[in-house]
Amino acid sequence: MGLSSIVEPLPVRGSGGEHLWNYCMKLPRAAFFRQRHLVLAVFAMGIVNTIPAAAEAEISAAARALEHVLVTAQKREQILQDVPLSVDVLRGEKLDVISSGAPDILFLAARSPSLYAESSSGRTFPRFYIRGLGNTDFDLNASQPVSLVYDDVVLENAILKGFPVFDMERVEIVRGPQGTLFGRNTPAGVIKFESVRPGMTPDGYLRGSYGRFDTVDMEGAYGGPLVANTLAARASFQYQQRDDFVRNTFTGGGEKGFEEFEEFAGRVQLLYAPRQDFSALLNVHGRVLDGGSRLFRANIIRPGAGGLVRDFDLRRTAQDATQILEVDNFGVSLKAEAALGGGTLTSITAFEQVEITARGDVDGGFGADFAPPAGRGSIPFAAETADNINDHHQITQELRYAFTPAPDVSSTLGAFLFFENLELENLSFDTLAGGLVNGLAEQVQDTTAWALFGAAEWAVTERVTLGGGLRVSGEDKEFTAARLLGPFGAPPLGPVTRDLDDTVLSGDASVRYAMTDYFSVFSRYARGFRAPAVQGRIVFGDAVTVADTETIDSFEVGFKAVAWGGRVHFNATGYYFETDDQQLTAVGGAGNFNQLLNADSVRGHGVELESILEPVDNLEITAGYSLNETEIDDTTLEVAVCAAPCTVLDPINPLTGNALIDGNSLPQAPRHIANLTFRYGVPVFGGAGELYLFSDVAYRSRVNFFLYRSVEFASDDVAEVGFRGGYVSRGGRYEIAAFGRNVFDTRSINGAIDFNNFSGFVNDPAVWGIEFIGRF
Repeated sequence: MGLSSIVEPLPVRGSGGEHLWNYCMKLPRAAFFRQRHLVLAVFAMGIVNTIPAAAEAEISAAARALEHVLVTAQKREQILQDVPLSVDVLRGEKLDVISSGAPDILFLAARSPSLYAESSSGRTFPRFYIRGLGNTDFDLNASQPVSLVYDDVVLENAILKGFPVFDMERVEIVRGPQGTLFGRNTPAGVIKFESVRPGMTPDGYLRGSYGRFDTVDMEGAYGGPLVANTLAARASFQYQQRDDFVRNTFTGGGEKGFEEFEEFAGRVQLLYAPRQDFSALLNVHGRVLDGGSRLFRANIIRPGAGGLVRDFDLRRTAQDATQILEVDNFGVSLKAEAALGGGTLTSITAFEQVEITARGDVDGGFGADFAPPAGRGSIPFAAETADNINDHHQITQELRYAFTPAPDVSSTLGAFLFFENLELENLSFDTLAGGLVNGLAEQVQDTTAWALFGAAEWAVTERVTLGGGLRVSGEDKEFTAARLLGPFGAPPLGPVTRDLDDTVLSGDASVRYAMTDYFSVFSRYARGFRAPAVQGRIVFGDAVTVADTETIDSFEVGFKAVAWGGRVHFNATGYYFETDDQQLTAVGGAGNFNQLLNADSVRGHGVELESILEPVDNLEITAGYSLNETEIDDTTLEVAVCAAPCTVLDPINPLTGNALIDGNSLPQAPRHIANLTFRYGVPVFGGAGELYLFSDVAYRSRVNFFLYRSVEFASDDVAEVGFRGGYVSRGGRYEIAAFGRNVFDTRSINGAIDFNNFSGFVNDPAVWGIEFIGRF
């Protein structure tokens, strides 16, 4: 399905609009991209005409409460419908339901249009993708184009981004480049997590569930005043654990089973607000995880056909290596706000630290072809590796001033500082010799970044609002890598040093036109960037590779509407982007190492649709859909292909044996993402309580795992269904429910390794259980 099939049914009034549409649809592909502004204009004309006349209807009080969802996507509180960019919010019961059953942060995948996530590192190191832009790199020093901001603090290292989601006010998905207020490493967008803050009214909750595989999920919080109207506190926690559900049938050693974990996370907040013009919020948080790394399974992909082998057994595998995943994370932040000179001065100071030990059986089986017995299937050689962060700290400081220089103008000026030290090691083990270390490399990186930014919004009239901003950012990285021990007789290497620095100007401009009180259109141009990156996994290879700064220019138009007396909320966005020097990572291949690349360009376009519908009382339906098209544009770019004998679909350079990837879509970039929720409640016991049913669906279409295309290393489309049914008392004081996640036990391959055999890893199985919630 292309852009034309999404937009074509929309009516475009007037012969001029019809002629313009017909002209655009007849353009060749290259001309289509050159005339993208024209195409987006047609899209805007079409969607405006789809709003029913009911948009003028009077909004009920209940609908007003639904409409006024507050977001901080522009670092100040705004009503969601008034923000001139593509933003989605997950909160309340919907967020609680889709995060039940003890999942990690990957539960967000496909829960919002254009948002996908996956990981090859177990319950940590999530890799997020927005509008197809992400990074498949599994190195602990990987740079990602989707930024995670947790309670106003940017989390840069990939392990920090796996911090659990609990006691959450809302999650905001801010799509597209965010090069003004957030800056570095946000060309795809930002995911913002906003925890529940302490308040002067006592409140709390306790939620506990038990389910299949002895899955335990407990979460709770309590907060209130310590000193009336001056000092408040809130403490919250999450505990999750699951037993092994995959039995190891290998009898010569290794683990007894797989997929177990135990994790605890907590947060304590103190709010000091002695008067209305000053507040200080201290946030102390931490996480401890003990479990197994991602479970790779040897030769579970059908050669020449793709998909799972017909005799795949979820509950059994045979492996001979060790699995370890241990994460220790601690952080503290202080946010102070003070009224100053007619504006508000905000300071956010934060410290984050994380350590990780991650070791796994990469070949996914036992033995080797040259040292039988071996299996499952052909194992050319044993592969067991570990990646550890031995020392890390991140310090950030943001200072911004929000003020109104004129009655119709709101402005923000700010500065940002970032310091990070990262020391990690990559290890290889000789599994056949009892797990002896046979390869060791170290990486050390010091990063210093700074930025100055300014943004303003001008209400030109009651209906028209203009916005824009600029940010100048600088960054310097000092990197050193050394191989201390080489496998297979490779000599030591290094130290190899790289010094990366750049200064970049980014920003955005937008216009919003409120045609009525309930319907507005907007357009936005934005430029973002990703700072230069370096890759030094030299246990197996000798190359330290560098990717230059990546920039992105994005254009989007859309509308936000409320109709049918407030029972329908519908938002739509159409976008086009083009990158320059797109950073890519060639993962695996016959050489078994990661290599950073810069593609000349990547182009993308698509649409995002979001809606909330209340057709009758006590029934609420939400739905979202996105079409995301990406295309690599570089006629000379090539990458190494699989060492496993896969069926490559790209042209091969006969001189190098590499695949030419010009025209390919980005890896792990679903073309279609859709989600749906359905909630219906029936009052019982004379209104003393409610019986309810909540169901949800998350869908994503086929994805390729690597930069090159092959029959085997891809995943077919997948839809996972969840449900929840139960009883909640009036006022929600207590609730008991039964739940199920992935209730039809849909099985899909989520990722693979291509340098050894047809190994891969799969999604989580069906989990069901019971849950109790008490609120006080």
